[in-house]
Amino acid sequence: MFRSATFKLTMWYLAIVMIISIVFSFALYNVTTGELDRGLHRESQRIALQFPVFQNDPSLQRQMDPDATADAHRILLRLISLNLIVLVGAGFAGYWLARRTLGPIEAAHEQQKRFTSDVSHELRTPLTALRMESEVALLHTKTTATDLRKTLKSNLEEVTKLDNLINNLLRLTQLEANELQQHFQTVSSKDVVETALEQVSKLAAARNVTLKHTVSDASLAGDRDSLVQIIVILLDNAIKYSPKGKTVTLEATKQADEVIWRITDEGDGIEPVALEHVFDRFYRADSSRAKSGTDGYGLGLSIAKMIADVHNGNITLKSRVGHGTTAIVHLPVAKPADETTPA
Repeated sequence: MFRSATFKLTMWYLAIVMIISIVFSFALYNVTTGELDRGLHRESQRIALQFPVFQNDPSLQRQMDPDATADAHRILLRLISLNLIVLVGAGFAGYWLARRTLGPIEAAHEQQKRFTSDVSHELRTPLTALRMESEVALLHTKTTATDLRKTLKSNLEEVTKLDNLINNLLRLTQLEANELQQHFQTVSSKDVVETALEQVSKLAAARNVTLKHTVSDASLAGDRDSLVQIIVILLDNAIKYSPKGKTVTLEATKQADEVIWRITDEGDGIEPVALEHVFDRFYRADSSRAKSGTDGYGLGLSIAKMIADVHNGNITLKSRVGHGTTAIVHLPVAKPADETTPA
């Protein structure tokens, strides 16, 4: 589809350039030949004035006409040659410009296709589980109340997963529309960190993972809930991929005009090849870390990165296989003009 569109767009570029070139050449040819005619006329008049014997001699004009015609032919040939050069150059330039124009659109289209395919796949998995478990429970004539209770509990877990997936997709849509910036205000980095730690404390306790933190307070301009979500996502990943009895450390510091959050786990780390794609949507489905059996759809880090981008910050991950992973978030501090009452 895009190959055909590229060809058509190239042809349009080429047609526009050639129309302009031909019109310009036609105008230049008319102006040049007109100037030649006027020049020859002036020259014949000058000769007639200097040499009266040629005043009534028509042969003088006939002798000068072949020279003018030859000059006009040379001009025409040069303009044709120039237009051929323009045609070739415009063809290459038009194709390059068409690819440059359609390239981002094609990439966005392919990304959207992959995104739709991934969403369909992720939605199909829990729906299939719901259907199969419900059908088994209905077809089995000796199903007990305990069995039905287990089935309902399992179905509720799948519904919760679907709900989380839908909420994350809606969150991504909101972030792509940059709707968060409408709710920016000055928030405390310490308050954000402590709220996030509180939200993941039960998960850490359930997995027997120790949380340690050191916090230096600073003011940030942004959406409080979104900033909390960044830390929750990173802590959630660190806890889930940490073996029992290990420690997850969170450091919040202020350096110059930015706040830096570092979250370090003692897990198995991430392979270098996988590390390049951890912020891709749904990448977890193909990630080597999926073998740990943790739940998730691979949207968390994508959401975290988009939140950081909206706040003019960035997230990087550093990891060594067998030595754990460190997530580093850089966010600009609130400027004096941005500072209002902290949330």
